[in-house]
Amino acid sequence: METLIRLSTALGIFAVMVCWEMLNPRRTQHISRKQRWPINLGLAAFNMIFMRLSVGGLAYLSALNAKEHSYGLLNWLNAPDWLAIVMTLLLLDFAIYCQHIVSHKWPLLWRLHQVHHTDLEFDATTAVRFHPLEILISMFYKVLCIYLIGANPWAVIVFEIILNGAATFNHSNINIPPAVDKKLRWLIITPDMHRIHHSTLPAETDSNYGFSISCWDRLCKTYNAEPKQPQTTMAIGLKPFRKQADLSFVQLMLLPFKPLRRQ
Repeated sequence: METLIRLSTALGIFAVMVCWEMLNPRRTQHISRKQRWPINLGLAAFNMIFMRLSVGGLAYLSALNAKEHSYGLLNWLNAPDWLAIVMTLLLLDFAIYCQHIVSHKWPLLWRLHQVHHTDLEFDATTAVRFHPLEILISMFYKVLCIYLIGANPWAVIVFEIILNGAATFNHSNINIPPAVDKKLRWLIITPDMHRIHHSTLPAETDSNYGFSISCWDRLCKTYNAEPKQPQTTMAIGLKPFRKQADLSFVQLMLLPFKPLRRQ
C-alpha cells in the first residue's frame, strides 16, 4: 500500500508538470525530448525495479522497527505524535540537504552524483536522472537518519512523497512569474532557484542544495538568488560534457567508474 501511494502520487505530479512544461515552458530546449527522455525515464524505471527488488520499503520498515524498540531521539523523548511528525519532516529534509552537499564535495560520491548533472537540459525528467548506486547509498543514509531521529513511520511516508514531488516540481521547465517566484522562494525551492544549481559555472553549482524547503540554503549560506546569465539562456550541465551529445544509458551507468572530468 505504501508503495502504491508513493507511485501514484509521483506519477500524478509528473503528469501535471509535463503538461505545464508543454503549455507554458520557461526555457526553449535545444535537445529534443525524444533524445533525452528515453535515457532519463529508462534510468527511472531501472532504479524503481532495482530498489523494489533490493531494499524496497526499507525506510518505512526501519521507522516501524525504531518505534517498536524505542530507538532514536524522538522515541527516547516520547514525543507526541504531532511533534514527532513535524520534527521527522524537518530533520529528514535537513539530512537530505547535508547529503546533497557531501555528494558534491566528496569525490567518491560525486562520481555517482555527476550523472544527475550531466543532463544538458532541465525539465521534470531531470529529477529522476540518478545512478542506481547513488539511490541505494541514499537509502542506507536515510535509514541511518531514521534510526537516529526515531522518525515517525507515517511521517516517513509523507516525507518520501514530498521529496519526490518537490524534486519533480523544482526540476521542471515551467514558467512561474518572477514576482510569484520570489515570494515562493521564502518557503519552497522553485525551478528558477534550483536551475541555478544546474548551471555550468562551478560557483553556481555549489549553491542552492535544498530539495523542498528553502530555509536550509539561507541559514547555511549556500543560497544564490540569481545566476550570472539569464535563466532562459544560461548553460545547463557540466562543461566537460557540453560538447557531446547526451550520454546513453550504458554510458551513464559506467560513468562513475571512469576518470573524473574537471569543470
